[in-house]
Amino acid sequence: MTETLQTGDLVRYASGGTALTGTYITERDGMAVVKLDNGYNIGTSPEKIELIERAAPQPPAGAGVVVQNPDLPELAIISTGGTIASRVDYRTGAVTSQFSASDILRAIPELGDIARYRDRQVASILSENMRPALWQELARAVYDEIRHGVSGVIVTHGTDTMAYSAAAVRFMLKTPVPVVFVGSQRSADRPSSDNAMNALCSAAVAAGDLGEVAVVMHATTNDDRCSIHRATRVRKMHTSRRDAFRSMGMAPLGYVDYPSLSVALSDEAVRRGTGEPELHDTLEERCALLNFYPGMPTAVLDAFEGYAGLVISGTGLGHVATEWIPRLRDMIEDGTTVVMTSQCLHGRVCDRVYNTGRDLLAAGVVEGEDMLPEAALVKLMWVLGNEKDPERAGELMQTDLAGEIRRRSSNGL
Repeated sequence: MTETLQTGDLVRYASGGTALTGTYITERDGMAVVKLDNGYNIGTSPEKIELIERAAPQPPAGAGVVVQNPDLPELAIISTGGTIASRVDYRTGAVTSQFSASDILRAIPELGDIARYRDRQVASILSENMRPALWQELARAVYDEIRHGVSGVIVTHGTDTMAYSAAAVRFMLKTPVPVVFVGSQRSADRPSSDNAMNALCSAAVAAGDLGEVAVVMHATTNDDRCSIHRATRVRKMHTSRRDAFRSMGMAPLGYVDYPSLSVALSDEAVRRGTGEPELHDTLEERCALLNFYPGMPTAVLDAFEGYAGLVISGTGLGHVATEWIPRLRDMIEDGTTVVMTSQCLHGRVCDRVYNTGRDLLAAGVVEGEDMLPEAALVKLMWVLGNEKDPERAGELMQTDLAGEIRRRSSNGL
């Protein structure tokens, strides 16, 4: 290399007969850092790269205003830090989220053919840092936007805890318009990124006929369609695949074909205009989710002493070790509502088949029907935040409030 390289330059890396192209980021400790076209960074000797093309100037985030079509329906985009559109900071190689409607439309201009947009930022966090207080803020923001008169709401969210947040908003909020959670499994700088397609599909759903809270993500590993998942029946089932999200115990509420963006809803999907918006945002945060494993000591339960609620993800039909039962009985007598779910994810808890299950019921443990463990946790927070009578709280946990309990369980096979 004879020319001085600048951040963002298009370069070629050549070594051992192999030639790859990428973007020059920086030089550090005598090594050039290059982001390859596949999205990965390499460090190499500066002598092994050559300049192909100088970087074009990149406008700063927020520069300029994108004109939106006033004749299209208005959607609200509420950001929590997830990436619906992003840009690469070539000084560091990092991907930074865009929060304004103009930024998003510049990154994904096709969105402008679907709707016009308002934007609102509730948080800027990694999704593992989500917490119940932010669920409440998010539900209030969504409710405010619905009261403002938007045709639908898009919530951008990191994928790792998106199912928790979607379920939380669903329990706190009754909505007559679509509320669509969307995220991206792969960042915008990777050729296999799913951010643009997911964003377009979510906008199509938000402008459509749905009338409940849903998660919209890739349905397959191809760029052919997205699934529409009920907020209380969805789970992330893979760490990195683009089709990581699955409806559990039921079929998806519908699909969005891509690139046509045609939306097809199932008969089970709640339709737009069903009821009036309502917000009930009280949560009891002193609740926990515990995954039982063989040999887990009862001393683990000491950590939850004084908690208002505990969801246990038990084995099979909903079991824990026999020696746990007296300790759970004591907790229940002291005021902790204990709900049993299953690690199997498909099927229904039934503690009437084996002696252990019948003993759990006698101790006061509440059967969690076929609820997903994380949905049961969020529901328990909501129920205990709004109902102080333990018996009534137990009844509500066994009542379908937001599509979280199915009358008939799918075998999932």
